[in-house]
Amino acid sequence: MTRTPDTRESTAVAAPASAAVLYVCGERSKLTPTLSADRAEAEGRDFAEVRGLTITEVITDPYGEPDPCHREGWRRVRELAESGAVGVVIVRWPACIAPESSHELRYREVSWLQGCGVRVRYSWEPLAAGGGEVK
Repeated sequence: MTRTPDTRESTAVAAPASAAVLYVCGERSKLTPTLSADRAEAEGRDFAEVRGLTITEVITDPYGEPDPCHREGWRRVRELAESGAVGVVIVRWPACIAPESSHELRYREVSWLQGCGVRVRYSWEPLAAGGGEVK
């Protein structure tokens, strides 16, 4: 069956609201290629711990592809959301989902996740200070 970005199947069992997936997608620097991803993961884990969320999986993607549905890792995030395995997706900031130049793709994905009953939370401190949740 071919799936489009808006295809959703109903789920039989919803995940606990505290079950979270940490999604890391950061640009790699030539001098320190893992620094961005390492920081994003540490920050996401701290964010989850403080808020009583349990990270069930850490998913990473290389930075560069603007459409999240063309990234293997993001497709895994969607699978977990669609199956009811997670209630929260933690990302460092909005550009992890899609860059500003493709912000409509970000809105599409956040809306899709919310339609599955999944909340999107941002772990970067300035965004997290306001609750970190996408409204």
